[in-house]
Amino acid sequence: MERHQLLQAFRQVVLLAGCASLAVAQGPLRAGAAKVDVTPTQFPVIVNCMFNERSADKPKTPLHARALVLNEGSTTIAIVVVDSCMMPRELIDQAKALASKKTGIPPHRMLISATHAHSAPAVMACLGSRVDTAYAAWLPDRIAAAIVAAKQKLAPARIGWAAVDAPDHTHTRRWIFHPDKMLTDPFGVKNVRANMHPGYQNPNVLHPSGPSDTALSLLSVQTPEGKPRAVLANYSQHYFGDGVLSADYFGLFSETLGKSIKAGDDFVAMMSQGTSGDQMWMDYGQPKSNQTIERYTSTLVAIASQGLDGIEYHERVPLKMEEAKLSLKRRIPDAQRLAWARDTAAKLGDKLPVERPDIYAREAIYLHEDPKRELKLQAIRIGELGITAIPNEVYAITGLKLKQQSPLDMTFNIELANGAEGYIPPPEQHQLGGYTTWPARTAGLEVQAEPKIVETLLKLLEKVAGEERKLPIEDKPEFPEGRKPVAYWRLNEISGDQPKDVMTGLAAKFDGMFAWGLDGHDGRAPYLAGARLKATLPASVEGYVAEYWVWDALGGRTWQQRRTEFSGSELSIGPIEGKLDEVSVFAK
Repeated sequence: MERHQLLQAFRQVVLLAGCASLAVAQGPLRAGAAKVDVTPTQFPVIVNCMFNERSADKPKTPLHARALVLNEGSTTIAIVVVDSCMMPRELIDQAKALASKKTGIPPHRMLISATHAHSAPAVMACLGSRVDTAYAAWLPDRIAAAIVAAKQKLAPARIGWAAVDAPDHTHTRRWIFHPDKMLTDPFGVKNVRANMHPGYQNPNVLHPSGPSDTALSLLSVQTPEGKPRAVLANYSQHYFGDGVLSADYFGLFSETLGKSIKAGDDFVAMMSQGTSGDQMWMDYGQPKSNQTIERYTSTLVAIASQGLDGIEYHERVPLKMEEAKLSLKRRIPDAQRLAWARDTAAKLGDKLPVERPDIYAREAIYLHEDPKRELKLQAIRIGELGITAIPNEVYAITGLKLKQQSPLDMTFNIELANGAEGYIPPPEQHQLGGYTTWPARTAGLEVQAEPKIVETLLKLLEKVAGEERKLPIEDKPEFPEGRKPVAYWRLNEISGDQPKDVMTGLAAKFDGMFAWGLDGHDGRAPYLAGARLKATLPASVEGYVAEYWVWDALGGRTWQQRRTEFSGSELSIGPIEGKLDEVSVFAK
């Protein structure tokens, strides 16, 4: 990375120590960290997390379970990051029970997550891949061993946290397709307006379907004398891509950060997975790059190292952790699709599914046979830092919702923690379709799963913080004297289905498909995929004039202000294929 880029990233470090607002700690902080090798000892081993099953007969890089144990007074928590694509709740619960028996740490004070390396052994069956039963049976004891080793190393410590912006290393991988270039789903229906990995500068796609969360979050632990002991990093980037069997960039980051900051041999770094369900390192709006995993990781390590330099540390911080369980329905097949699935699966017999219709036929049967799932959700407070744990693959916009509303000064989110219950697209993203919405064990929860999960996590954050969540700030504009609108939709929301008029609270609605949170004319704006914005205004004999900004995806792709006159009380703007922002309605 160029020096000026590093300096720019360093200037964007957000130091959120919050000294004055720290609650009273029960006692001085103690911390311990350890890593345990979880590389398979028996080969070949099954590798999952692609459509089709793969196998490896040797490791390319070692795999580890990395654990951080924190204690203050009577509270002890454990955070573990495992080089795995995804781990089912049942396996993680087994590891927690083993570790609890040996350490005394309650299972509900343990957070165990997967990095989401797509090159790791299969401990969970998904899509066209089976579970590697031998490795899955062996892994829980190794995870527990990491927690045991970390607890044994508990010693006085100091801790600090920060976030630094790394915008060049993650991008939205899910793009909206041209309305005339829609794709077909595995069930034979041509209904896909958005899908992942469209290819670089694909002329058939119009815009990313959501925002990115580019914050690289850092939790740093040192000895009281300032020697680095452990770093828990968090970044919303799906994975880089590496040959099997590998820990991907997560392992490489963890192994090289210590060298960058000149830490000792006992230093443990871990890169946890942020909300990256729709994120990837490729920028599909630009020409293809010749990026390598080594160069990618080294630049991210350099940014992290700069961020660590500015952290303020504390020897006493409040330490709290809460857990809740949430039961959700799965989107089970209707009678017609179930009949098709059973017929397709019967023809396949005992063979592994390879083609997508065969894969999703079997998945439909799995959902039918297991129509509900119970999720474990967690929130941790470390001083004025909040951490949420989510057993799903989560869109970046969902992570931004949690960060913006968290009552704590800084928050980051760890996905694929305490289970693996599939993608949770926000409800409006379900309308756009695509891989992350196709019903399967990897994407099968109910359409309203995302808002229910967000609400549960915000309540947990309120509980550990002892404060209410932050409310969205109403952005009321200033208008020239004598030209005050009767309604003004800022359209900078990132959730819900009814845009709010910030002048009077009048609700509008989108008629058609849309996506929240894209770059707007000023701030954020929704993308309307051929949709209209509609609202009912007070009756007016004279009528109204609507002024608004449009980014036309089919013509020009620049922001232009438009004006629409209408009589009566029914406002209807559109249809629009593009972004809409700042709608003002004036009386004639």
